[in-house]
Amino acid sequence: MPVLPIHNSVAVPQSTIYLRPDYYRTMTGREPQQDAKVILIVTKEPIARNAVKPDSFYPIGVAGIVRETNMQGFVTVELDSRVNLEEVEIQPEGGIHLKVSRRPDLDDLDPVDARNRLTAVKEAVLAFGEGKPWQPALRVFAALWTTMGDVAAGLSPWMPGKSEERYALLAEDSKARRFEMMEKMIYENLELMKVGNEVRTAQEEDHQKIYREAAIKKQLEYLQNELDELHPENISDLQKLEQRLHDAPLNELARKECDKVLSRLKQEGKNSAEYGLLYDYLDFLSNLPWGKAEPKDIDLDEAEKILDADHFGLAKVKRRIIQQIAVMNLKKRQSGSILLFVGAPGTGKTSIGQSIAKALGREYVRVSLGGVRDEADIRGHRRTYIGAMPGRILDGISKCGVSNPVMVLDEVDKLSMSYNGDPASALLEVLDPEQNSTFTDHYLNVPFDLSDVFFICTANSLDTIPQPLLDRMELISFQGYTPTEKQEIARLHLLPKAMEAVGIGEGELELSEQAIQAIIDDYTREAGVRGLKKCMDTLCRSAAVHLVRGGEKPMRVEQEDLRELLDMRPLPHRHVKEEAKPGVVTGLAWTPVGGDVLYIETLLTRGGGKTVITGQLGDVMKESAQIAVSLVKHLFPEHANLFEENDLHIHVPDGATPKDGPSAGVTLTSSLSSLVTGIPVPPTIAMTGEVSLQGDVKPIGGLPEKLMAAQRAGVKTVFIPEENVDDLREVAQEVRDALEIIPVRDVEELLGHLGIHPKEPTRIAS
Repeated sequence: MPVLPIHNSVAVPQSTIYLRPDYYRTMTGREPQQDAKVILIVTKEPIARNAVKPDSFYPIGVAGIVRETNMQGFVTVELDSRVNLEEVEIQPEGGIHLKVSRRPDLDDLDPVDARNRLTAVKEAVLAFGEGKPWQPALRVFAALWTTMGDVAAGLSPWMPGKSEERYALLAEDSKARRFEMMEKMIYENLELMKVGNEVRTAQEEDHQKIYREAAIKKQLEYLQNELDELHPENISDLQKLEQRLHDAPLNELARKECDKVLSRLKQEGKNSAEYGLLYDYLDFLSNLPWGKAEPKDIDLDEAEKILDADHFGLAKVKRRIIQQIAVMNLKKRQSGSILLFVGAPGTGKTSIGQSIAKALGREYVRVSLGGVRDEADIRGHRRTYIGAMPGRILDGISKCGVSNPVMVLDEVDKLSMSYNGDPASALLEVLDPEQNSTFTDHYLNVPFDLSDVFFICTANSLDTIPQPLLDRMELISFQGYTPTEKQEIARLHLLPKAMEAVGIGEGELELSEQAIQAIIDDYTREAGVRGLKKCMDTLCRSAAVHLVRGGEKPMRVEQEDLRELLDMRPLPHRHVKEEAKPGVVTGLAWTPVGGDVLYIETLLTRGGGKTVITGQLGDVMKESAQIAVSLVKHLFPEHANLFEENDLHIHVPDGATPKDGPSAGVTLTSSLSSLVTGIPVPPTIAMTGEVSLQGDVKPIGGLPEKLMAAQRAGVKTVFIPEENVDDLREVAQEVRDALEIIPVRDVEELLGHLGIHPKEPTRIAS
């Protein structure tokens, strides 16, 4: 008898299953014949006839008889009884030989109850098919169902489930239990199919809505494009923004963020509270220069001409800038080292950045950092906050419209820290060439490339700049201008600009050289030229009044006219004293606005050996005074009793001005030595340097500014530490020619030059 392997089908006694003729022929190797007996065996997995093995089947099968060979294209097999597969033998030609034994059922089913429940199941199945296109075929098959097995077998191809669950029906001996299992399976699968149909219907409806909406949008877009071509002036702001975003060369992350926010913007609508925030973000995103500019060759001679035309002097600074431009030309790069310009106010630190941009042919951006104490000023605010905005760096990039501007970060020494974070630390990423190619502003929230930006920083002092930030920059010092340089700057730059600013034409105002020199000497006290510019502006305003009232042209200004025209008295400059007194020595100091002279005054009064220090001296200068006292006691042991029998008063004039710094040691020692020996030091001799307890003269900073202050005050001779001799190369030749500069190694050498020769100090025996 033919053996028919089946899989994933419900095959139970007293049921009919329907098979396609080709499947029957393939699996049995025979043509279907009416009334032929057949045994159905259940495979564990889908398998081809020629690949079956003895263990490919479950141990229970079912015997049946072929009743119809072509009923509406199906072979119908009426199943009778279950059999146990005792042996399974696979023949070489592919046939399957079985040794079977009958497996009886436990007849415990109530026929009346079974008939009623079968009727209910059939009605449920027909109700499920109501309105479906295959309902007529279902009714034909349902009319042939006489048992619960017929229903389960008929619905089997459409019922999801595992083959083990279907085989469990065949393995069940109790008819009642088998009936109950089939009934439950049918009802469960009917519900599953209902839910599946509902989901598919809902999905189809949703898809139809989406397709319809897309079609309508396409139509609207087409019509809108037609209108835009007819009336370009009526294009909406959102369309313009979308076009800008489409044309912008955004990077991958920026493009994803842009698409997400743009989609949300369209969904929100103009009446949404977040529409303005989203629009502003996309507008900022579209205005950023995402494309990289190609590097171009710079003519060094032309760049040098531009720098010389805009700024007088600053030879060292200009030389370093030309070097930077040359390196950028060779490496075909847009940026190089981060330059830090340090110097007194008014020395041209910020304005030379503008000249560099002009020399490079690039845009100029200035970002003022003075007083910034919020990290968000650098990195921006997150868009979750109300009033969020980008940081100053990306804001400047957006406004200039290019990715490679010359950006001046002004006053980096005036950054401060608060509970809002440390802006100086936020600058570390901006100024690090290894990191700023992926700089992420909190507002933008996607990386932006800052590697092409030429950063220049400015500061008045290095004291407040954190060391990690300072390490990322190359220091370039801006020395103060000499009087001669100031005179040329006033004549070539400041006066012409001031005349143009107030509308005075060429030849309508003349300023004598003596007047310019008097302004520099008597009306300004600075290392830079900011005060000089203010004086020029004041003179031009006074000249404007004269010319508007019909005064004679040109108006000539002489030195004696300055008091009235500037409406101010000459500033009281410190000039060297005419009379030399013991205990008074001229010193030199560095200040944020340049160098200055100061006097160290010492006096012994009757007392008990106390030391009084006045003049708002800081801790460093107080310690220098203590070292100086100890040194003088050591160098002049014969006068040591003076310090025990008298009180010592050390004073530095201008008591309201705080003073500190490591450069007053030699001045204090010389003043005390002059006091105890009674030998005066000429006021035209000045000195600077720190002193150790061993008497060595230590190097100091700010030498160029101090020497210019000495020249301005009328000093003739200056003593400097021997280790500062190399710094004289940074001092203007004009200043070096006006002063006698003497380097000294220790205090005894210095006192020898002053004519104060200490006796051999008494050595303390060990």
